[in-house]
Amino acid sequence: MSTAVQSASVTCSTVDTPSATSRIWGIVRVQFINRYTFVWIPAIILTAAVLVSIAIYAMIGSDQPMYGGAVQAPLWYFVGAGAQAMSLTFPFAQALTATRREFFLGTALAAVLAAGALSLIVVALGYVEQVTNGYGINGYIAHLPWLWTQGGLVAGLLYLVFTLLLFFVGFWMATLYRRGGAFALTIAVVALSLVLVAILFVITRWNLWSTVFELFQGIGPLGATGLVAILVAITALASWISLRRSTP
Repeated sequence: MSTAVQSASVTCSTVDTPSATSRIWGIVRVQFINRYTFVWIPAIILTAAVLVSIAIYAMIGSDQPMYGGAVQAPLWYFVGAGAQAMSLTFPFAQALTATRREFFLGTALAAVLAAGALSLIVVALGYVEQVTNGYGINGYIAHLPWLWTQGGLVAGLLYLVFTLLLFFVGFWMATLYRRGGAFALTIAVVALSLVLVAILFVITRWNLWSTVFELFQGIGPLGATGLVAILVAITALASWISLRRSTP
């Protein structure tokens, strides 16, 4: 009798315990509870950037194609989105007994879904511009010459990985702040700034800008996508290492 009860108890606990995959998807759903972070704010920023750019193109007027980089506006927001995804959701996920690994994978998956949807919209805008000759006013926001030299698919992939790069930068900063406070975050930002300034100094001091431009022209958008993907992997790894030591 006692053995039967214990067996039934073990069976029930096994059935009631969600799998790691379901908990990861649970984190994805948690991240999308507040749709402003991943959906509405990027959509509002992109819509506003496109409408303002079209208005400016219409006022300028030109027989030659006019190009602008307004579609990059939502990209920079994803730094903040990454920080929010970490700081606002991590304690709640811990309360739901999700492990750090499950939280990280679920959050990364949510970011991929949001960035992928945004990339599809930008690529769709590029095709609209191609068909309508720049909205009928020779104004191009998404269909940029170098970006589309290898087609819309590659352009979308580059937009996707760059969005993810900025997301993980924000996520990593939030993990550093949670782990070491403002001091650790400040040190990291200063260190990254010094590295960036050193790179720019070397390029400028030895007149290497033409070489850099030729490099990117040679590798094309697909090669640039690969380089950015490597940076995404590095920032994601740094985020994971910091998250493992973070407290709820």
